[in-house]
Amino acid sequence: MSEKTAGQKKQEALSYKKKNYFETASPAERKEMFDYAEGYKVFLDKGKTEREACDFAVNAAKEKGFTEYRFGDKLKKGDKKYFVNRGKSVVIFRIGTENIEEDGLRIIASHIDAPRVDIKQNPLYEEGNMCFLKTHYYGGIKKYQWTAIPLALHGAVVLKDGSKIDISIGEDEGDPVFCINDILPHLGREQMAGPAGKIIEGEQLNVLVGGLPYDDKEVNDKIKLTVLSVLNEKYGMCEEDFLSSELCAVPAFRARDIGVDRSLIGAYGHDDRVCAYPALTAVLDNDSRHTVLSMLVDKEEIGSEGTTGIQSKVYEDLMEEISVALGANFRKVRANSKCLSSDVTAAYDPNFPSVFEKMNSAMLSCGTCMSKFTGAGGKSSSNDASAEFVGEIRKAFASEGVVWQTAELGKVDAGGGGTVAKFVAKLNIDTVDLGVPVVSMHAPFEVVSKADLFSNYKAFLAFLK
Repeated sequence: MSEKTAGQKKQEALSYKKKNYFETASPAERKEMFDYAEGYKVFLDKGKTEREACDFAVNAAKEKGFTEYRFGDKLKKGDKKYFVNRGKSVVIFRIGTENIEEDGLRIIASHIDAPRVDIKQNPLYEEGNMCFLKTHYYGGIKKYQWTAIPLALHGAVVLKDGSKIDISIGEDEGDPVFCINDILPHLGREQMAGPAGKIIEGEQLNVLVGGLPYDDKEVNDKIKLTVLSVLNEKYGMCEEDFLSSELCAVPAFRARDIGVDRSLIGAYGHDDRVCAYPALTAVLDNDSRHTVLSMLVDKEEIGSEGTTGIQSKVYEDLMEEISVALGANFRKVRANSKCLSSDVTAAYDPNFPSVFEKMNSAMLSCGTCMSKFTGAGGKSSSNDASAEFVGEIRKAFASEGVVWQTAELGKVDAGGGGTVAKFVAKLNIDTVDLGVPVVSMHAPFEVVSKADLFSNYKAFLAFLK
């Protein structure tokens, strides 16, 4: 092979090109990627709702010797704690050896809710010899994607006596599943002539739950009564208990490898559990000198609202409690803190090139993706991270050999999206978005690369270090 020319050497030294992580990884590191993905798939299957993902995180923390923290508890260097917020979000944290006032906190913020179909409070009705649950979809979905697929019913119900029961139907091999009906193509001419957003209306997303009449000629709504009888026998429910329930329909698919090479993972809920799992495991696996927090929060898909979304005061209160317990000035702690807002971004899809600006799109398998800014149009509703903070993170990644890339969410005027970053940044905490590229984002079955999943984990370890 001939020696490189001066121009080739200069081009190699000065130019930038994204790297496919699979190509640069050693055989041993590639095996690590695939092994790590197996644990992630278990998390996906066990944590299809924010409540279940929260429970998974707490159990994983307990196995690593973490104990529960409650406001007012004393803290000291070396403590390993978890804080549960209403069973739907959790913060896993370690107290480091550095002076927290000067060093600040190292925060990774991810969300564990995902788009889904929620069950209404008065949902059960019978019509056409079928029984249905009425729904109200949650988050940004393409409604037509949720018809004619197997669904599982998950959630919690508080009974009239105040006791709470957890429900999960459709995940075990012998369980029944549910579905949302669609019209046959033979009669769907008018439906298909309309815009995609109107193919299925929100009020048509009714979940089919039964078809067997109750054996009593004297009662009305016999199929509805059969459904109520089964729920009563198994869970002690009556119809009124739906009023104090949080139930949802989620895809009954299990996480599966995609491709003959098994390099990709297909599943429901990659957004944002593909970031939440590395955020969890990175904090559990590290012994950083910094005080580190993994915040796994709720409600991001509907604007981070409510008591369990990142806008809730509880997370700021927790950071203040940690600061005060260690004798630090909270304002100084915040000013010296740093955060990776870890949420997914759109992977470039060659089947839909018109919405992407290829030079600044995330490429599958090229590593975790930093988005300096998000938002829509002219960067509205975005945290636009500073060049200095991006440079600091870049230096940390380089020192640890992290394969990563940068991207925007599609063309400038094609759409857009937001994350929790702007809410953390409002606390005077340097924040930047970092997450895994996803194909078919917000669909019932999304796709990610095992290389990008593992890169995200390695990036978090580098940041916490």
